[in-house]
Amino acid sequence: MYFDAFVASFASVTVAEIGDKTQLLSLFLAARFRSRGAIIAGILVATLLNHAASAWFGAWVAQFIPAGWHSWLLGGSFIAVALWLLIPDKDDSEEVSVLKYGAFFASCILFFLAEIGDKTQVATVLLAATYPQTWQVILGTTIGMLAANVPVVYAGSWLLERISLDWARRIACAIFMLLGALTIAMY
Repeated sequence: MYFDAFVASFASVTVAEIGDKTQLLSLFLAARFRSRGAIIAGILVATLLNHAASAWFGAWVAQFIPAGWHSWLLGGSFIAVALWLLIPDKDDSEEVSVLKYGAFFASCILFFLAEIGDKTQVATVLLAATYPQTWQVILGTTIGMLAANVPVVYAGSWLLERISLDWARRIACAIFMLLGALTIAMY
């Protein structure tokens, strides 16, 4: 069960990030700043802060969920995220004045704000409400966020030329639908 929390958290966030606004933000920041390391450090700090708060909130909410509902909650949330993935995100970061503070602070602030109310934040809350291993959820969702965004920071333009975001969202939707159905069926 300990390893399940990490794997489910990592996989959920990595797949949910496909075509997400934070990937568009990663691409924007990489085009704007040369320091890839500072961008990635900003993503890491912002994600740790945001997902830690979300996970602790989810762990608190878990005490109010009746026994036996966790698998339905998690499976249903996977299906809801699957449908949410079909709605394209837009990049609204261009009119931001925080860019004057440099790559690290701009990345940290913009990522933290972009994650508020985002599907990966909601997924983090739900995963922490389902799994009692809160630190494994935080670690899994944070590494999942990095796994999805670091390649975009380094090769975003090249990837966008070769991969259709529409198809990527459809494939991610299908994966989340399958995960939701399997979660409900297995528990």
